[in-house]
Amino acid sequence: MSRFPVAVAAVVTIAAGLLIRAFLDGPFAKYAGDALYTVLLYLLVLLAVPAARPSRVAAISLAASWLIEFSQLLDLPAIARPILGSTFNPPDLLWYAVGAGAAWVIHAGVRRPVRARGPNGVQDGDHEGDGPAGEEPTSSPAGRDERN
Repeated sequence: MSRFPVAVAAVVTIAAGLLIRAFLDGPFAKYAGDALYTVLLYLLVLLAVPAARPSRVAAISLAASWLIEFSQLLDLPAIARPILGSTFNPPDLLWYAVGAGAAWVIHAGVRRPVRARGPNGVQDGDHEGDGPAGEEPTSSPAGRDERN
C-alpha cells in the first residue's frame, strides 16, 4: 500500500478528531475521540510498515492504545500526562477496540480489490498456467507453482 493515501488518511483522522472536539460535547465526542486515537495509531503503524497485514496492524494499534490507557494507572510524571493522559477509564478500552476494528475493516476492504488483480491488472486465474510475461511458472521441489 502506498504511503501517500495513508498519510492523507492520518491528516483526515486528526482533523475529524479536532472537529468533533470543537463542535460536539459529551460522551459521543469523548468516545469518538478514543476510537479515532486508535485509528491514528493504526495509520502511523501502516506508514511505518506499509506491507503489514491489516490484522497485525490492528493488533499493534490496539495493544499500544491499551498500554497507554493502563499506563494511566501508574504515577506518571507531570510532563507525560498531556501526552499519555492522566485518568484511567475502563470504557476507553472498548472504544479503542472499536477504532482498531473499524480501521482493520476499512484497510482489508481497500486491500482486497488490489490483491484480486495481478501485476498487469489481469484478474487472478484468467491466465492459469502462465508465468511472468507468458512463461510457464517454475515449480518448487514440492510440486507447487512459485509465482512472484
